[in-house]
Amino acid sequence: MSIEKGRAYFRALGMEDRVREFTVSSATVELAALALGVEGARIAKTLSFKTEDGCMLILAAGDARIDNRKFREKFHFKARMLSAEEVPELTGHPVGGVCPFGCKEGIPVYLDESLKRFTTVFPAVGSPSSAIELNLEELFCVSRALEWIDVCKLPE
Repeated sequence: MSIEKGRAYFRALGMEDRVREFTVSSATVELAALALGVEGARIAKTLSFKTEDGCMLILAAGDARIDNRKFREKFHFKARMLSAEEVPELTGHPVGGVCPFGCKEGIPVYLDESLKRFTTVFPAVGSPSSAIELNLEELFCVSRALEWIDVCKLPE
């Protein structure tokens, strides 16, 4: 089960006690915000994109959207999200629970600047009913992010 992969990941870091599981779904930004009692923008959604070698993950604020022009300028290819069928196969997590914690090895992870508006954010932990609260330094370290990038746009 994917939540167990996520829990094991945080157990190894001495942080498993911070993992939250819900009796309700937190598979979307809106549902996660309701389950946690926070604004949706603070949900660190994980977006998965196709690459030549498989996939990459970008964590962004819950209210952010990929800016196709910025994405293409940064990565030199068109942004194509994984299909629902590809997600578990390529990431190791189900749709709604995708995260960089306990996912398949070798997947590049990036953090979008849209998250920097917050002191703490809430990414999923491998299941569509889980989350963990992390500050930005913790998120960068535990996600093994390669870098902070600017590929999103915020609502007007």
